[in-house]
Parts: sequence; structure tokens; C-alpha cells
Amino acid sequence: MSQQGYVATPPYSQAQPGMGGYPAGFGSSPAQPLYGHYGGQPQSFPAPPTGKATFLWSLIPPVKSSVLAFHPTGRILSFGKFIVRLHSCSVLKVVHPPPAYPAGPGPMQSPQAPPTSPPTQQPFQTAPPPTMGHSTLGPPPTGPHSPQMAPPQSPLAGPSMGGHPSMGGHPPMGGMGRPFPGPPPPGAGGFQQPGPGAAGQPGYPQQPQGQFGGQMAGPGMAGPFQGGAAHMSGPPQKKLDPDSIPSTTQVTEDDQAKRGGQVYTTNLRGQVPPLVTTDFTVQDQGNASPRFMRCTTYSFPCTADLAKQCQVPLGAIIKPFATVPKNETPLYVVNHGETGPIRCNRCKAYMCPYMQFIDGGRRYQCGFCNCVNDVPAFYFQHLDHMGRRVDLYKRPELSLGSYEFEATLDYCKNNKPASPPAYIFMIDVSYANIKSGLVRLICEELKTLLDNLPREDGAESSTVKVGFVTYNKILHFYNVKSALAQPQMMVVSDTAEMFVPLLDGFLVNFQESRAVINNLLDQIPDMFADTNESETVFAPVIQAGVEALKTAECSGKLFIFHSSIPTAEAPGKLKNRDDKKLINTEKEKTLFQPQKGVYEQLSQDCVSQGCSVDLFLFPSQYVDLATMGDVPTHTGGSIFKYSNFQVEMDGQHFLSELRKDVKKAIGFDAIMRVRTSTGFRATNFFGAIHMNNTTDVEMAAVDCDKAVTVEFKHDDKLSEETGALMQCALLYTTVSGQRRLRIHNLSLNCSAQLSELYKSCETDALINFFAKSAYRAMLNQPLKTVREILVNQTAHMLACYRKNCASPSAASQLILPDAMKVFPVYLNSLMKTGPLVGSAELSTDDRAHQRLITMAMGVEDTQLLLYPRLVPLHNMDVASDVVPAPVRCSEERLTDAGMFLLENGRSLFLWLGQACPPELVQRVFNVPSFAHVPADLSSLPVLDNPQSKKLRSIIDSLLDQRPSAMKLLIVKQKDRSELLFRQHLVEDKGLHGGASYMDFLCYVHCEIRQVLT
Repeated sequence: MSQQGYVATPPYSQAQPGMGGYPAGFGSSPAQPLYGHYGGQPQSFPAPPTGKATFLWSLIPPVKSSVLAFHPTGRILSFGKFIVRLHSCSVLKVVHPPPAYPAGPGPMQSPQAPPTSPPTQQPFQTAPPPTMGHSTLGPPPTGPHSPQMAPPQSPLAGPSMGGHPSMGGHPPMGGMGRPFPGPPPPGAGGFQQPGPGAAGQPGYPQQPQGQFGGQMAGPGMAGPFQGGAAHMSGPPQKKLDPDSIPSTTQVTEDDQAKRGGQVYTTNLRGQVPPLVTTDFTVQDQGNASPRFMRCTTYSFPCTADLAKQCQVPLGAIIKPFATVPKNETPLYVVNHGETGPIRCNRCKAYMCPYMQFIDGGRRYQCGFCNCVNDVPAFYFQHLDHMGRRVDLYKRPELSLGSYEFEATLDYCKNNKPASPPAYIFMIDVSYANIKSGLVRLICEELKTLLDNLPREDGAESSTVKVGFVTYNKILHFYNVKSALAQPQMMVVSDTAEMFVPLLDGFLVNFQESRAVINNLLDQIPDMFADTNESETVFAPVIQAGVEALKTAECSGKLFIFHSSIPTAEAPGKLKNRDDKKLINTEKEKTLFQPQKGVYEQLSQDCVSQGCSVDLFLFPSQYVDLATMGDVPTHTGGSIFKYSNFQVEMDGQHFLSELRKDVKKAIGFDAIMRVRTSTGFRATNFFGAIHMNNTTDVEMAAVDCDKAVTVEFKHDDKLSEETGALMQCALLYTTVSGQRRLRIHNLSLNCSAQLSELYKSCETDALINFFAKSAYRAMLNQPLKTVREILVNQTAHMLACYRKNCASPSAASQLILPDAMKVFPVYLNSLMKTGPLVGSAELSTDDRAHQRLITMAMGVEDTQLLLYPRLVPLHNMDVASDVVPAPVRCSEERLTDAGMFLLENGRSLFLWLGQACPPELVQRVFNVPSFAHVPADLSSLPVLDNPQSKKLRSIIDSLLDQRPSAMKLLIVKQKDRSELLFRQHLVEDKGLHGGASYMDFLCYVHCEIRQVLT
């Protein structure tokens, strides 16, 4: 049965040399890289049969460089090199050379509306939900998924195009689809290159020099799409209406309208959850909440061949410590006493709802490996008439998707009980930090911040211990034992052989030693006030922290406040290797590879001790962040960067981030394993993690914002009847020093029908997977190759849908699966992010920073980063609590008389149009007009009027929701600061290179047609 998604016909029915500014057209070139993750040969797709179809445009022959197209009303429109005849199309408006297709309803859909009962609260006893059903999503609809823009009619097939000369000059972005020669480098994540013999597959057209490889066009360069207004002669150009292509804001709005405010129960296998942008409540009834686990698709293909054919990566994004909202039940803790958690004897999976009890309850069959195990005597319970245990709803591990076990000594290091963790604050007291006022700011803040150390729910105070170190070229340790009248300093100047000079009094309880610690924090800024030392060490600082935790036999976290590249003679000394000449060359990848040796060993030492590192950087120039950030990113830590830090401008932003960081829920000395049922297995892991072997994911710490992305591969057939099961088990130490196991279980459907897979896809999870795959691959392959593989794999996924799932239609139509219809806008945005754009205008450290922080992000964070929210504020209803609906992320949505808030989870902008009404400016900024708003304003005045209160409450609620504390930037239209803001308008052409959303759709459609023909 076929199923049709989004239909559109871009303005060409056949690839043509030189068209739309693509040099040399889409003719032959070397064979492609392998698209995707399965290591097989590329497949050829015959073109689908043409027939009755809905379509927007078909092509007529070119007339030199200006062209004609006929609007239904008879007006003539020209589109650069494209010749377009419009048949029955919505109104036309501006963007670049045009594809278009309708935006419509329908994000991902779940098979049935969730029940509306409120979540169950303790004690643990739930009413029996419907049985853990194996209901699938039902047969695909017979008609198209979404409304279409033109009634079915026969397409006007254009004559074949040939021999159009390419536009002069070298290709601005060469080599799309051209693999980088030679064997693939190791460790390329989900990206693979063809092995020998993959070139020149029969039936596989050769790929062109296209747009997204090589140099991306930026300001002053030849753009990838020439033939824009400046290149055309004749009357002013009209372009296609951007409203006619799928809209992310529309998709999120539709999902919120359909599923927002509802209770999502997890009792069905393979159901697609609401989008990450939707507000919903989860009721756990046998599968983990989507807050903990989301998948790229909730219906896995039954065979490796199907997986290879569709190229959709099979992955899960796991956020084991995700925050559970107050209106949902926290995880239950199960204690089986000295025997510890019950596990399968063969595969070691933990007791969960997928275990089948047999033989009157005396034995159980493991759902993962099918091994039959005896039930321990203390755990025995009779079965009811349906074969379920009588105590099913009294035991969290038998009826819930997520729960915790108390671990026994067998799960502790050296079979000794774990100790509460420690936080060590390590402050760089070199000249730059003293002069900027940073050291004084940190010391003042710590006096109050240490009252907010993380604690167990219900505990009166935190058991986390604290210690203090200051350093420049040498390290100073402080004894802050509560019995002392004054703190004592001990100096270690031999940084080559680092040791901790005191045992007793370095790590203390803050409540007991408060007076001594406050005394120390008062003295530190004055102690180093006259320093002239500008050189610093870095690796010995981390080494000192690890040694201190080792001596105390506990895990913990180092908070390092550092300002410059470590140039002092010591282990880990770094030199400036920032070479702009390497950009857009084969060697550009070396800029992002950490320097090996000392830091690699340090990461291993940190992980084995359970020592996580959070790095707060305050650089005024290059610091080799790729290397300095290596230890934090392998130990579950975070990196915060404040370039050219000034206390007045950036102080509050830094303090807000520090407060969030110290308070957040966290587990230490963690090890995670993902088990799966037979037929598939976890093969690849991406995140702020360390791996000594292929199965154990080690994290010195894991907090509520860190996510691990896991890729799965088939090793046998999967059964539609039993589905695919996965269990994530995380062993960790709590902030009170207790060893626990946190278990998350998820069951997915399996299908031999590709239409089920596409229907169950989740775009936000897919783009998280693609982003992390690409950011890992860029360490081993040229950026050009990475960008090619991204586009090629996307074209393959969509071509496979077109060939196997959509109704037959003209080749000139672009058809997208409903659940993936906005995937191209996310992918285009990803390709315009700093790490993947080769531009000398971007700082290497900033690019490395974005790469490293994205590797640890969850689905909601990558979704927002790649498609920011642009909220119009000039016409908000001040009487309502509702935040105005976001608009599409494009310059076209801005109005001169408007005020817009843009946020992407990392940055927050308030944009003011130059014709913004004076009364609104007065009410928000307390100045008479736009011209009077100061250019360097970084916060809003507190005013007693409805507009000011509403705007500040919107901003406060955003800052509260997001993991990082965003600094507000006020941007005035036509100011220099507007460039920074415009980088985030992801539907427009990139400032440093990269196509607009509409141009990119044209390009992807060309690629799809290459695959199909």
C-alpha cells in the first residue's frame, strides 16, 4: 500500500548543466561516498512511474539567462537560470531560485490519543493499565498525508535539457558527491566511505561538482546560486512564496495543538511521542519516558538489507538524568537487600516489564536473550489467569519503564561503600584574572553559592565536601579545617611531579568550616592583588584535583576558572597552532584534533577516579580550546567560554551559569551499558563520554543536561511479533555517596514495510544523530567530504521513501515523508553551523567550542540550536499568560515597526526595528525613541507597566527552562551588532557561506533525482 507525503515540483524537470549557478551541471563525476551507516554498496533506484500526480511546476526550455514563466493570471515571472511554468500555485513572493511546496499539518502521530488520567503519585501502587500491548501504528493511509497545492493533473513534461554551458569561473563549492580519495580514516562515527570496488556502480549516475562541498560562498565571494537579482537584467525579480514550503514553526504549533497539555502514557510498544517542543505530561506504564529516551525511528526495519536500503540511521538519544517535572512521579528506588538486583544469568539484563514469567511463577524467560532463569525464592509470586504476577503493580521493575535499584557492595569500587563526592574550586590568579576583577567576583559569589550544593531530596544539607586551590605557574592549596582560626596556604612549585601537600583539612564540609572558608575567600583577591605573573599551567591543575580525590577515596568535580593558553614550562604546555591558511584544505581537521599525550592520559585518570572537569574559560585570544576542552568532554563535564570578559558586561551572565552548574542534579563515577534484544546491537556512542572497550560507556559524572547518542546495527533479522527491546543501565554514585543503578527500558516496533519506518521517524532525534556524527567525522575527514555525506545520505533517505512508499508521480515533484518534511531545514542549518563552515572569519576556538558542547546535547537542545525561536513581541497580549507564537526564522518575518526575541538555548537577542513605536520603546526601555536606546545595553530596566512586566517574565521563564544561562543582547536594526543576530536566521543564506532553505531544497531535490535516475 503506498503512502504519499509532501509533494512539490521545483522549477526543473531534469538536471541541467550550469543551472542555477551549479557549475558544470549535474552530469557525471566520480562515484559517491557511501551514504550512511551500513557499509554496503550504493543502490540504484529506477525512476518511479509517471502518472496522475499533484504538482506545482514543470519546466520549459531556457532562453539565454533571463527566463519566462507564466503565472495563472498571465503575469510573466523570471527566475535566473530556471524556466518555470506555474500551473496551479499559491501566490508568489521573495526568496532565491525557487523550489516550493506546501506547508501543512501533521507532525509525527501516535496511534491513539493518550488517556487523560493524572500521573500516579506514591506510594507505589498503580491501577492496571491496558496490557503492554504490541499494537502497531496501523496501516498507512491510502491517500496523501497532507493537503496539496494543486489538483491532480498531468504534468507538462519539459523537453530534455542538454549542453547548457556552465557559468564562468571556478566552482564556489566544488565536489558535492565526490568522495575524498583513499581509504576512510578510522573513527569516522556514522560516516563511511566506499571500500574498493564501490566506484562506478552500475545504474548509479555519477555525481556533479555541486554546492555543499568545498568553499562555502560568503560575503564577497561568488555565491553558490548566481543569477540572483544582481545578475539578471530586466524588470525587478519576483520570487517564490516562502510560505509554500514546509515550516518548522507550523509543525511544532500543530503538534502542540494536537497533543499539548495531554497525558502521554507509555503502555504501547513503538508509539511516537509528542515533539520535544510540545508541553505534555508523561505517565510511565512500561516504557521509559521520552524525556529519558528518544529514537530516530520507533519502527525498526526487520532486516539489515532494508536498513541499508533506506539509509535512515537507527539510533537512540539517552538522557539518563533528565529532569522530571514536578507534576510527574519521580523514579522509584527498589531495594532487594543483600542479593542485589535480579538479572538474567546469560545476558545480565536487569528485571524489567519485558521478562515473561512461566511455570507458575517459578521461572522467567528473558525478553532480551530468551534464556530461561529460576526465580529466587524471596522473589516468587503466583501468576493470575493471564500469566501475569499477582504483585505486578506493586513492583516498579515489573510495571514501569524507568526505576532505580540500590546497588550492593559488588557494584562498588574495591567492594567498599562509596563516599560522598567533593567539589574543588581551582582559580587562576594570574595577572589577567586579577586585573579584570574576575577573582574577586568568584570569591564573593562562592560565599553564598556553597549553600546551594546539590543534596538528596529531603536532606537538610549537602554532604558534598569542598576544597580550594589557586594557581598561576605554581599551585597553592588551602587548609580550611574548621578548628583553624585562619586558613593555611601550602605551595607546590614542582608542577612536573604533582602531589597534594595536605590530607586533613583540604576537603571539608562547608557548613562546619564556613567561617574559615569565608575568611579565605576574603583574603584571596588581596593576596594576589600585586601579581605580575601572566604565565599559567593547566594539566598539573587537573592532575592535582585527581590526586586530591584519589587520596580522599571519593569521586567529584573540578571547577576550573582559567584565562589563557598554558605556556609555562610544565606538562601539558601548549603552543599557538591556529593557522587560518589550513581552512578549506585537507588539513583543516587538525585544528579540531586535541593534542595527544598528556591530556589523553589525564582523561583516563579522571574517568577512573570519577573526577569530572567543568572549565570556565575567559580568553582574550586563542587558547587551543580543542585541546583544553578535551578533558572536560571526556569526563562528562561542561565548557563555558566568555571571550574578552568584562565584569560589568559579562559578570551576571557568568554568575548565572556558575549557579546553574553547581546546583544541577548529577551522578558521579558512572558506567552505562545499553543492552538490546536479539537481532541488533549498539555499535556507536556519541557524547561527553570515555570508552575503554566497545560496550561500556564511562562518565566521570553525568548531569541532567548530558545525553548519549547511540547507534544500532542489525546482526540478524528482527521479528515483527516481538519487536526490538533496549535497556539502558547506568551504575553511579549519588550526591550522598550511595551506589545506585538507574534503568530505562524501551520497546520499539519492527516492520518489513519501509512506510512504517518513515511514518515513525522523529526529525528532531534524527538531526541530533546527524549533528553528532558529522562533528565526530570532521576530526578525520575534510569538511567538504563531511558536508557531501550529509547531503547524500539525506537524498538517499528521501529517494528511498519516494521509490518505496509514495504514490507514483512525476519525477519533477519533490515528495517528502510527513514525519520528515522539515528535515531539510534542520540539515541546511547544521551545514551552516560554525564547525562545518570553512570560513577564516570565524574564530577556531569558537568553532571547537560549539563542536564540543553539541556532542553532549540532548534532542531538545539540538532542535533549538538548529532552529531558533523567533518570537514577535510588538503585538503581544499583555493580559494573557501565553507567549506569542514563534514565526519562521527568516529576515522576511522581521518588520521595521517590530520587536522580536530570538533564542537558541545559547544566545538571546532582543531585536528592535527602526520604526518601532516610541510608546513601546518608552514602556520597555524607559527612553523616548529608538534612537535613544543605548547600543551596549545588556539588560532591561525594571519598569512598572504591563509591557515591561510581560517581556521580563517571558525572558525569565526562558532562562529558567534552558540549561545554559543566556546573556541578553539588545540589537538595533542596521547596527553592527545585527550581524551576530542575523547568523541565527537559519532559513536565509548563511553569512559565512551556505544556502538559504529554499535553495537547499532545490539542491536536495536534484540530488534525489540523481539517485532515482
